[in-house]
Amino acid sequence: MAATGRRTTLALTYALSAAERGLPVFPLSPSKLPALPSPHRDDPAPVRCRGECGRPGHGVHDATTDPAAVRALFALAPWATGYGIACGRPPHHLIGVDLDTDPAVLRRLAREHGFPVPGTVTVLTPSGGRHLWLAGPPGVVVPNSAGRLAPGIDIRGFGGYLAGPGSVTARGAYRLAPGTPALPPAACPPTLLRLLVPPPRPPVRAREGRPGPRGEGLVGFVLAAREGRRNARLFWAACRAYESGMGDALADALTEAAVRTGLTAHEARATVASAARFTAPRGAGAPRAR
Repeated sequence: MAATGRRTTLALTYALSAAERGLPVFPLSPSKLPALPSPHRDDPAPVRCRGECGRPGHGVHDATTDPAAVRALFALAPWATGYGIACGRPPHHLIGVDLDTDPAVLRRLAREHGFPVPGTVTVLTPSGGRHLWLAGPPGVVVPNSAGRLAPGIDIRGFGGYLAGPGSVTARGAYRLAPGTPALPPAACPPTLLRLLVPPPRPPVRAREGRPGPRGEGLVGFVLAAREGRRNARLFWAACRAYESGMGDALADALTEAAVRTGLTAHEARATVASAARFTAPRGAGAPRAR
């Protein structure tokens, strides 16, 4: 118990330091999962809540940079031995590049696509892998993915989180790689960003009347979103809709689907509007999301 208490105190110290750098944090258990249980775990019916209820226990949605709030979260989780850093949130809009064991995979990908691997904050994981921290641009939602970029490379984007350096889990400790503690998160190279969020394709003529199977598939893709990935899925689907010329026709259906998964109508409309702006031809006005 005493050892756990010391680890919790140390984790809180590291978490407060990260919060001072503008990184939203929340406590993690030794399993690397959120330390606080859901306040809705005993509710008779499933509840889709990302913290709107005002109570802690919503995982990455508890993440905050407010020192008093960070201390309050850790006070509720005296068993916490680490802390998570929420990705995709301002001011850094952090993108985590999670390399399993072989950094050469990313270097090969960089050579193939012609982008640099910038010097940035690098965290060594207990399993022998590493996390590279990159800063994303505001207004671009980078989705979480596992192995989509390349085998052995996972991406932590909006709705995801990284175990912060100094965290101790059942498998060991996360620590900063030598030479990187003083570095800021480097800007994500534009070419890599385009691989993470595919660039817009030339729009095609929209079909008249009811959207066809592709539109229904995009709506179904949003409806299947799990907690933590709803906004990213909506943004991806809306981008594909606008690129295909179906954006205006599908905006309401995509918004309604996202609301059914637990997003608020305001959040859903804002994300669809962001997708419209992101896919609009340069210099052209973006379609208006309803």
